[in-house]
Amino acid sequence: MIGYVTIGTKDMAKASAFYDALLGELGAKALMDLGRIKFYGTGQGPMLAICIPQDQKEQTPGNGNMVAIPGGSREGVDKLYAKARALGASDEGAPGERMPIFYGAYVRDLDGNKICFFDMKAG
Repeated sequence: MIGYVTIGTKDMAKASAFYDALLGELGAKALMDLGRIKFYGTGQGPMLAICIPQDQKEQTPGNGNMVAIPGGSREGVDKLYAKARALGASDEGAPGERMPIFYGAYVRDLDGNKICFFDMKAG
């Protein structure tokens, strides 16, 4: 259902380094880099794009917006959370069970965009 999600950045070089390393943990890579916008994916399914806003106005993280990235397992969630923190992301909620079927961790990237790493099991 989702083709791609776009989040803004103030600094493409810093954001690219962050997402190259973080999404590389999932086997994702830059599939298309047009300078102002860069799309990440695995070649199948949805992509995540980072960009300098088209209107050239300052990037701001959306209130209530969040990108949720599957960790594949609880261990995967823990690993992605630790990697994001090591890359400079700020903590928004350490890994843990949020409800019986949902394990998640939350960070804000270098531009303040909120990211959730999760593992959800059908009950």
